[in-house]
Amino acid sequence: MVDVRRLAADILGVGESRVKILPEALEKLEEVSTRADVRRLIKEGLIIAEPAKGNSRGRWRLRHEKKKKGRRRGYGSRKGPKSAREDPKRAWINKIRTLRRYLKYLKDNGIIDAKTWRKLYKMAKGGYFRDLSHLKQYLITNKIVPPDKIR
Repeated sequence: MVDVRRLAADILGVGESRVKILPEALEKLEEVSTRADVRRLIKEGLIIAEPAKGNSRGRWRLRHEKKKKGRRRGYGSRKGPKSAREDPKRAWINKIRTLRRYLKYLKDNGIIDAKTWRKLYKMAKGGYFRDLSHLKQYLITNKIVPPDKIR
């Protein structure tokens, strides 16, 4: 007895699990002895290759849409350190540019003098200020700039 399923899989170029032998072909299977016989059954449509199954992307699409909205991004979903999610160098570049831009605005509009600007510039470079609001708070608390001049 020839293993028809194995031969058919080889001829069709698929795995044995994807070979489907129709019930009408069961009587003819006993007569099969060569690859040519199997090819004939394939041509007659009694042996077919089932289509390959893919992975559904439906669930991924839903999850992706929610993540685009900002959902599913809490602490419980995070893996790795903070630096893996946001590049520390990039964060520093963004912060220092913001601080320097603001200090330039203060100096150019005559709100602070060059000496004060240099002192604040060095403090910013040294990482003293967490962010722009921290710099503004520092300016007010140390009476460098009156609160009405802060924008």
